[in-house]
Amino acid sequence: MNAAVQRVQADSLNEPASNSWSNALLIGNEVVMSGMTGHPATRLAAETGAPLDTYAQTLVVLGKVRALVEAAGGHVGNIFRLTVYVTAIADKDEVGRARRDFFAGQALFPTSTLVEVSALVFPELRVEIEAGARLDLDLRTVEKR
Repeated sequence: MNAAVQRVQADSLNEPASNSWSNALLIGNEVVMSGMTGHPATRLAAETGAPLDTYAQTLVVLGKVRALVEAAGGHVGNIFRLTVYVTAIADKDEVGRARRDFFAGQALFPTSTLVEVSALVFPELRVEIEAGARLDLDLRTVEKR
């Protein structure tokens, strides 16, 4: 039996019809997301001369992840996996601080992998995050073992 698949779209995220990918798919109870970046906020900030640092970019990206999970009918506690790509491994502490602030108060943090890459799609980008969520779990209240 095949699981039902739905495209997930959040009003706050632009997803042009010409894209060759989906920002997120709901497959059964699982929300599978493409890598999210801080674009276009990072581009606008760079143009005004006040570029977003890695901490701020990470919070923008996690906000997009939350928006997609919510559009699928979930909440931040459903996010169980993060794959984080940074252009400078030295930024790992800023990414970690943003994750702690974003997921503050949860019983458990999502699993996470952090990898340094040579570049992202636009030069002002410092971080990209792929995420996974399951609508049938809640890391905000799960008991630690």
